[in-house]
Amino acid sequence: MAQDLARSLDAPVVASGVTRLLIDLNRSIGHRDLYSDASRAASPVEIERIVRDHYVPYRRQVERLVGAAVRSGRRVIHISSHSFTPRLHGEVRRADVGLLYDPARPGERQLCEVWKAAFQRVAPGLTIRRNYPYAGKNDGLTSYLRKRHPPRTYVGVELEINQALVVRGGARWTRLRATVIDALHCATGGA
Repeated sequence: MAQDLARSLDAPVVASGVTRLLIDLNRSIGHRDLYSDASRAASPVEIERIVRDHYVPYRRQVERLVGAAVRSGRRVIHISSHSFTPRLHGEVRRADVGLLYDPARPGERQLCEVWKAAFQRVAPGLTIRRNYPYAGKNDGLTSYLRKRHPPRTYVGVELEINQALVVRGGARWTRLRATVIDALHCATGGA
């Protein structure tokens, strides 16, 4: 999804193939969910290696790209692409796509409102929810970057896609990726 978005927008992409079962690159150091149970059992030396080899390079690359764009006078729209499990702790999550943002940041709120409306026009059968299945201002990379860049220069949105749609793959997954991009183009005026 992230690579398709980047190609479509002629934007840089920072992607990682590291599973959150090793380390969750979206969490802050010290967050209780940074490591899975399996990773927590690793030795301190191994944990240090995981952070050094996976976490730090990913986060630094995102920070470098966002910082460079902001310093050049541009407004950054950062879309952090994730997936979510369709069922958590026995509860079925009722959404195909979630758009997470900080409601206190007008640019983020507005982008997600118009993006959701665009989804409804281009794919009315999809269930799109804002700040679901998580709250957009929870700990994450976008929250971290919001502390470093004011709302006029940084808009951070987490795109969450139901894993049930991803895992099936095939034509439906291909169509969904195209729909996400089409809806975003509609929401941003084709930018």
